[in-house]
Amino acid sequence: MGALGRALLWLQLCALARAAYKLWVPTTDFEAAANWSQNRTPCAGAVVQFPADKAVSVVVRASHGFSDMLLPRDGEFVLASGAGFGAADAGRDPDCGAGAPALFLDPDRFSWHDPRLWRSGDAARGLFSVDAERVPCRHDDVVFPPDASFRVGLGPGARPARVRSVQVLGQTFTRDEDLAAFLASRAGRLRFHGPGALRVGPGACADPSGCVCGDAEVQPWICAALLQPLGGRCPPAACPDALRPEGQCCDLCGAIVSLTHGPTFDIERYRARLLRAFLPQYPGLQAAVSKVRRRPGPHTEVQVVLAETGPQPGGAGRLARALLADVAEHGEALGVLSATARESGAPVGDGSAAGPLGSGSRAGLAGGVAAGLLLLLLAWTKRERLVATPVEAPLGFSNPVFDVAGSVGPVPRTPQPPPAQQAGSSSTSRSYFVNPLFAEAEA
Repeated sequence: MGALGRALLWLQLCALARAAYKLWVPTTDFEAAANWSQNRTPCAGAVVQFPADKAVSVVVRASHGFSDMLLPRDGEFVLASGAGFGAADAGRDPDCGAGAPALFLDPDRFSWHDPRLWRSGDAARGLFSVDAERVPCRHDDVVFPPDASFRVGLGPGARPARVRSVQVLGQTFTRDEDLAAFLASRAGRLRFHGPGALRVGPGACADPSGCVCGDAEVQPWICAALLQPLGGRCPPAACPDALRPEGQCCDLCGAIVSLTHGPTFDIERYRARLLRAFLPQYPGLQAAVSKVRRRPGPHTEVQVVLAETGPQPGGAGRLARALLADVAEHGEALGVLSATARESGAPVGDGSAAGPLGSGSRAGLAGGVAAGLLLLLLAWTKRERLVATPVEAPLGFSNPVFDVAGSVGPVPRTPQPPPAQQAGSSSTSRSYFVNPLFAEAEA
């Protein structure tokens, strides 16, 4: 079985085990147009120049002829069958021209912490991940392309990157000592660089309710890498009253539903329910479902982010209210104890909002007009409720609307990573509370 076949088999096993995995996307292949200054593979007779002071491994899949070629001081070329280099006169290719040399771009530009450089193996249409969870989480399996060359910067070294396993060059590493030996080898040094460290071993997530990603402490580096093309700043919000989900670098237009749960809650079952029963009715929305830390405090909750991506606004708020009603009716069966929702303001301008998965500008988001529904699912029977309360007394109850001041601050920073400026927003919110237990009893 070839390297590609082994990688595919590994991914299938990951899927069967319900283990999440992240696939590294960019390569340092010779034929990849994005690796060259002219955004194309050098043509016949061109002058080719590699950075002299950079170490790099480069896969070459075809034969090429050049008039001159400056090689790196430390590196390797991995030649596929029939591939190679030869001499060719300048101007041999009439479409090539006698322009500037073709420069191989800096191979050190790819960072482990850049969410744009990873692809999730369990992604589904209509679902996305918040920025911090687009980078490998501590329970993820990490797969590097088996038939391509690559180079990864491991960051400043403040904290090691921790994952469940790493598959590279046909080998799967699940023990720290084995991975450390590979990273110290020449093959490892050509593919991984920087003062950062890479560790493996915590195992797959064994909690049906989900596991916290574990990237919160490196989120400043994640956001700095993501926003670097934008000068380190988030784009303006496309709607007022910005909400910023946990793990997200910038604001999104939409809504956030927060769930507290009991021991029977299954996050995969809930995600499938959302994908099958709700999202098809809202084609302009994308959703992210994950376990996050509840602030303040050490407790966790399930965060459901509903992001507006279509031209017709308002769907996120309607879906959020539908999810609250679903919890009111089926919460006990789902293992959900309570649910609250926050909703952004209406989009400004033409009402369009950038999707959460774009690598360029992202939608600004929302945190103002907030709607909350607290659902207390107690194991009372109707008889016990009737005994505890006189039949003559009306049982309907609702709290009055009141104003609450809230604010969403910038992403926490530490001194070491480059600053990722974000436009925090402060706004006044309206909340309401409804207790479903106090419904009018039947005689």
